[in-house]
Amino acid sequence: MYNNNREPRESNQVVFGIRAVIEAIKAGKEIESLYIQRGIGGELLAELKGLLAEYNITAQQVPVEKLNRITMKNHQGVIAFISPITYQKIEDIIPQVFEKGEVPLILVLDSITDVRNMGAIARTAECSGVHAIVVPAKGSAQINPDAIKTSAGALYKIPVCRHDNFMQTIKFLQESGLQLVCCTEKTQEYIYKPDYTAPTAIIMGSEEDGVRNDIIRIADHLAKIPMYGEIESLNVSVATGIILYEAIRQRLG
Repeated sequence: MYNNNREPRESNQVVFGIRAVIEAIKAGKEIESLYIQRGIGGELLAELKGLLAEYNITAQQVPVEKLNRITMKNHQGVIAFISPITYQKIEDIIPQVFEKGEVPLILVLDSITDVRNMGAIARTAECSGVHAIVVPAKGSAQINPDAIKTSAGALYKIPVCRHDNFMQTIKFLQESGLQLVCCTEKTQEYIYKPDYTAPTAIIMGSEEDGVRNDIIRIADHLAKIPMYGEIESLNVSVATGIILYEAIRQRLG
């Protein structure tokens, strides 16, 4: 298991004010989310936007009312949340796994938006020996105190890799020799068919829409969980646990 030696923090740190956010970025802080008031400008904001481009940080343009709900202090139209974890890059982790003589097991979460689901999934992933979790930079649940608590601290222990070009990252996994096993109802094959003793990336989809079609098209295997009741789907954290432990069962066998 790859422990990234992060120091636990109890909550996301809120930084507001243009200069304060600029200094946080220059200090190497992980920006979990960044909000900029619509319609504002100025030289200092231009400097901030230049940094955002340099560090590949995404900002959301929002009305001032949203910022005021976060804080009524002088935010100058800019508020950032600093992540309690340090994100890693999957390009660094995969070679490490192979070099240690281990068989990669990577969990890819396609737009999981519920923070408690994220926490529960991370807890199961850490317990089952997953080497890293990969998430998209946009449209994914924040790693915030609720996620940390639900994970029972697992989010401090398992590497989380957040990438802007999500499809490119998934293709990198495939090009690195990992099979892509996509958990989806759009197949007749069950989760028991793939050979998880091979290097594997298991892909789980969002709570509402499942795995996006462009990922399904390039997957090596499509697999579904058998369902016999009247409810048509499982909670994504439960479904993740089921398929991960099928992979562990095969690897132990």
